[in-house]
Amino acid sequence: MAGSLRRSSKRRAMSDINVVPYIDVMLVLLVIFMVTAPMVNPGVVNLPTVGGAKVQSLPPVFLTIDANENVIVRKDGDPVQTLNKFELGAFARSQAEKSAEQPVVLAADKSIKYEVV
Repeated sequence: MAGSLRRSSKRRAMSDINVVPYIDVMLVLLVIFMVTAPMVNPGVVNLPTVGGAKVQSLPPVFLTIDANENVIVRKDGDPVQTLNKFELGAFARSQAEKSAEQPVVLAADKSIKYEVV
């Protein structure tokens, strides 16, 4: 009878993975990277220096293309001329002959196809 009161000494198989060794390895790798990262020499790059840049003395010319594909030329915020797309080439050549350094800002209506711009 005494033998029947004993508990079973059989062990169950562990179905869980023991992740403690993996965590230990990851922490060791983290420490290694933290110690070695400051020792790495970054590559030295010789960057160009900025010289005396010219200040733009000419105000920009604003070209606005409206929904009807007309080009409105503005100087100092005031409309100067309204051109169609065929007259624009001649206007651009005449402006380039006057001052090739004058900046040009182009704005177009969102309904215009990109090919027109």
